[in-house]
Amino acid sequence: MSPWLQHLPVMPIVVPLIAGATMLLFAESQRRVREGIALLATLMQLGVAIVLMYLTTDAVPEIWNRGIGVYAISAWPAPYGIVLVVDRLSALMVALSATLALPALFYSVARWERVGVHYLPLLQFLLMGLNGAFLTGDLFNLFVFFEVLLAASYGLVLHGSGVARVKAGLQYIVVNLVASLLFLTGIALIYGVAGTLNMADLGVRWSTIVAADRGLFDAGVAILAIAFLIKAGVWPLNFWLPPAYAAAGAPVAAMFSIMTKVGIYAVVRLSVLLGDAAAPAPLAGSWLFYGGLATLIFGIIGILASQQLARLIGFVIIVSSGTLLTAIGSGAQSLTAPALFYMISSALATGAFFMVTGMTERTRTAPVSDVADVAPMPEVSYRAFDVEDMSEQRVMNEEAGIAIPAAMAFIGLAFVFCVLLVTGLPPLSGFIGKFALVDSIVSAIHAGELAERNWALVVALLASGMAGLIALSRIGVRLFWTVTERTTPRLRVIEAGPVAFLLVLTMVLTASAAPMMAYLQSAAQTLHNPQVYIDAVLAEPMQSSGQSSVQPEVLP
Repeated sequence: MSPWLQHLPVMPIVVPLIAGATMLLFAESQRRVREGIALLATLMQLGVAIVLMYLTTDAVPEIWNRGIGVYAISAWPAPYGIVLVVDRLSALMVALSATLALPALFYSVARWERVGVHYLPLLQFLLMGLNGAFLTGDLFNLFVFFEVLLAASYGLVLHGSGVARVKAGLQYIVVNLVASLLFLTGIALIYGVAGTLNMADLGVRWSTIVAADRGLFDAGVAILAIAFLIKAGVWPLNFWLPPAYAAAGAPVAAMFSIMTKVGIYAVVRLSVLLGDAAAPAPLAGSWLFYGGLATLIFGIIGILASQQLARLIGFVIIVSSGTLLTAIGSGAQSLTAPALFYMISSALATGAFFMVTGMTERTRTAPVSDVADVAPMPEVSYRAFDVEDMSEQRVMNEEAGIAIPAAMAFIGLAFVFCVLLVTGLPPLSGFIGKFALVDSIVSAIHAGELAERNWALVVALLASGMAGLIALSRIGVRLFWTVTERTTPRLRVIEAGPVAFLLVLTMVLTASAAPMMAYLQSAAQTLHNPQVYIDAVLAEPMQSSGQSSVQPEVLP
């Protein structure tokens, strides 16, 4: 194997680490240099993620056996050493992170990075934590990468100013610190009983744990699962999510669209390795189903009750989490691929929607007060887009920004596209994801694969779309049609471009639904066949030193 391909799995972690550390060596005044480093690093991560997705397909079976690549750090084989594992699902999640990061970075360059310090390095460290969480093969390093991404997110959620942002940010920090404590307690209990934290090795050992120790092991898994579910935004542990996401800056909130997916990914990965329905609570299928359904219903109520757009999008993310967990907890493997398609569309749509929200905030004639439902925009944002300040406009033009004459038309059109996506209305990818889910559920019920209780998921999915349409129509009328004094904002291409990029991606996803669904079907098959994952990890992996280890001969 080529050395470049051999070390490719570690690149999504190394690249943002080096980029973030390098940017800290440059002063905040050297903005262009820092932006160039951040852009190069993000593009590299996206390119590497696309290559990893290709390597996990059946097109190149000679590269990785059965589409799973295992990278052993320092040539220590599993379960004794640290390993990174790349399969179709983890490669997809890394690619989705980089896809969201690129437009968020461009959007930030317009002004958001200048309202605080170390914004760009923090964004790279967030990507490092996200990529590491998706790629790691053991629980302790999953904890480490969770802490890396959370530490970066603490700085990002507080980036800017305003009492509301600080209040919501501190709440977000406290909740996630508690979740981290639970995470560490859970893995300590699991290691004390099982003697390993390698996820593949746990999949082998957990069923052999003696009855006397099984209660302690189950307690450790339960505590660990609660930590995951807090991060996934599951009811009743998600009270922190809407205010924190609404208070964060628009590009930060766009990146946070994938944060709940990390918790869901960890829940799914561990529950499958421990045997789905046979897994300890609350990783068992029935627990996930009812917890996800309650989360979905809570999200619907929150959508209908929200009067502020950014907060409403936070509840849309809760609905997304509930939908994914309910589909996974249903126990039908046929629902996994449609759920993954829905997840991709939802992440792209909510990311674009948060950026649109950042634009609609500037149509107000005055800043929102600190006691309002939403955190105030930084003071600089109103001056930078004052249509009466012609000198400021000339500076913007000199910085390669141009005024879009039909700014409100663009914002309105983007708003409509986002509404179609998050509510699941045709003809965009949100409709395909929801329709595929509903069709799979109905087919599985008629085939006897699913119980009658899953009709509740169908009803909740349809209700979530209707609730979203009602609430977003109400907000849209207030934003664009009410006769109030508003300022028409000046948009720069560097702001409008990222939104258009994400919306175009959803159109591409719609047009290429068949090949994408085929890839997701393969990912689902690999995910629900944990023995393939276990064999790949515990067999001889790729060595980070480039040398092959010699396995001891097994005597008869």
